[in-house]
Amino acid sequence: MSLRRIVVVGAGPRALGLVERLSANAAQLLPPGERAEVHVVDPHPPGGGRIWRAAQSPLLWMNSEAQDVTVFTDASVTCEGPVVDGPSLAQWAAGDEASEAAAQLGPRSFAPRVVQSEYLDWAWRRTVQTLHERLTVRVHADRAVALEDHGTTQTVTLAGGAALAADVVVLAQGYLQQSPAPDEQRLLAQAEQNRLTYVPAGHTADLDLAHLRPGEPVLVRGMGLAFVDLFVLLGQGRGGCYSGDGDRLTYHPSGREPVLHVGSRRGVPYHAKLGYEIRSPADGPAPLRHLTRHRLADIGDGVTALDYRTQVWPLVVLELAVAHYRRLFEAHPERTRGSFETLERDLAADVTGGGLTAVARRHLTDPEDLFDIDRIDRPLMADISPQTPCPEVERLVAEHITRDLARRADPERSTDRAVFDALLGVYATLAELVVIGRLPDEDRVRHVEGHFHGLFSFLASGPPPRRLAELLALHRAGVVRFLGPDVTLTVEDDTFVARSGDRVVRARAAVDARLPRPDSSLVTDALVAGLLSSGQLRSRPVTAADGTNLGAGQLVADARARAVRADGSVHPKRFLLGPAVSGSAGAGGFSRPGFNGPGFRQNDAVARDLLTVPITPAAAGPQHLYAAPPPRAATHRHTTTEKDHRHAS
Repeated sequence: MSLRRIVVVGAGPRALGLVERLSANAAQLLPPGERAEVHVVDPHPPGGGRIWRAAQSPLLWMNSEAQDVTVFTDASVTCEGPVVDGPSLAQWAAGDEASEAAAQLGPRSFAPRVVQSEYLDWAWRRTVQTLHERLTVRVHADRAVALEDHGTTQTVTLAGGAALAADVVVLAQGYLQQSPAPDEQRLLAQAEQNRLTYVPAGHTADLDLAHLRPGEPVLVRGMGLAFVDLFVLLGQGRGGCYSGDGDRLTYHPSGREPVLHVGSRRGVPYHAKLGYEIRSPADGPAPLRHLTRHRLADIGDGVTALDYRTQVWPLVVLELAVAHYRRLFEAHPERTRGSFETLERDLAADVTGGGLTAVARRHLTDPEDLFDIDRIDRPLMADISPQTPCPEVERLVAEHITRDLARRADPERSTDRAVFDALLGVYATLAELVVIGRLPDEDRVRHVEGHFHGLFSFLASGPPPRRLAELLALHRAGVVRFLGPDVTLTVEDDTFVARSGDRVVRARAAVDARLPRPDSSLVTDALVAGLLSSGQLRSRPVTAADGTNLGAGQLVADARARAVRADGSVHPKRFLLGPAVSGSAGAGGFSRPGFNGPGFRQNDAVARDLLTVPITPAAAGPQHLYAAPPPRAATHRHTTTEKDHRHAS
């Protein structure tokens, strides 16, 4: 019997989904007389991988409800391969094989990430225990450090010295390790020179926060999910606790907390997760009305590059505005004038004229119902000036968070949910434009991977409401202070200096509380860095028209997820998946049940390619067999946590 050898580098959720799809499609696609062997390479346990490993604080939560997380296909998924149902996180937690911690979850709970790790571990074991009879899996708890072509085959070299022969290879390492960006490198060097403490951008579970001293001021740049993790670890993680609830939630310090002076570009945290639905899961994702494949194909010849700012972004804004107003007219007609059809026609007629807000005002009775993308992106832009005093800034930011918590739980403002639902479709459409090559590199890096991804995260990827209530309690307790918008961070006179307008705070410690912006020119992963340096992967430094260095952005693959080389050619037997890849489907997070997740569709398509791409079959031997363990109750896997020691102290 001949052997098809598949190597998957990375053992996180994406690899899990791919192995499941390989097994599901094997019966249909593996020809008689052939079997497939899958080698999965990762130093971290399969299922969770590095990011979702069990060895992290149980205080860190997911930012999706348990009912909205699944790693299994369902009837909504439009793929060629067979659907194999499996439980969502919430359904698994309610079953007999869940751990005690998981059993405490309800459908609307935000699970600790260590519980999600247990779910992924269970899903992995279920998948390998039920593999198709001619598909085997071997897990290598090691790091892949090199990948080379040898005629029609490839060789993956592991850090331990082993070499794996492969017919096809998938790189699915998730978030790639990077060296600090130039701005961070400068701050690190200055911090070391002046004996300061600086923690650069990184995944919170990987960071070493021990050098942030109790009671001392710490400057924090960033107010997204990484900041939420930061205040959790420096508050509850150091022995603080909460009492009460709602407006009366009170933080009781342990005395071991630093004082966090935090700001960002917007000066406010990500919006809280919405507390209600307006669409049944059975309805699937909200269909787009204007940013459609047909509309985009009609621009130009349907093949040449689009200009994001003049041809794509106006349609993005129109799509979101129409979703907002359609919901307003349907659910809250008492706050409208005229008809939605008239409003939509008028908005579409002015899509590139910049007058969407003026057009809409004629149809509204409540100014709060106006969809103003600039105000949405920078909610305190009109309230905070460079001269606004610090106490006033703190009051305005705290009031904004309080209003946000109320609004995100209020179905009377259900237009927010309609925009959220539309954003998911917009995200997928922009990803498609990237992979089919209709956006120039500058637009891809600056506008899609940069501005739009940031806006999407701000509106749709925020923390659980409880976390923002905790942030307010920390502020009332004096543990968190708000700096305001447009924060800069420098080193002056032997100390860190944070500026927001005319407001200035100094400290000996600073943290960039954000994930590193993907930049393939900074990747330190040995395998990927080697492929980039040899031209086997595309990494092209992008300089904007105004001279701004935008970095190289994410890795590039074609519409079938095949790796694009530096010369623009495509490797037919090498595939790229996950958040390190520009436009990779489903890279924004876990799929929701019933929503035809794009990650599932891409996994299925790639799995079918892996099983059908022409190869030179190798002879099979019994040493390749992997005996999968039977499913068992989920337990924590204890692994060595890789700490990030890049701070200077």
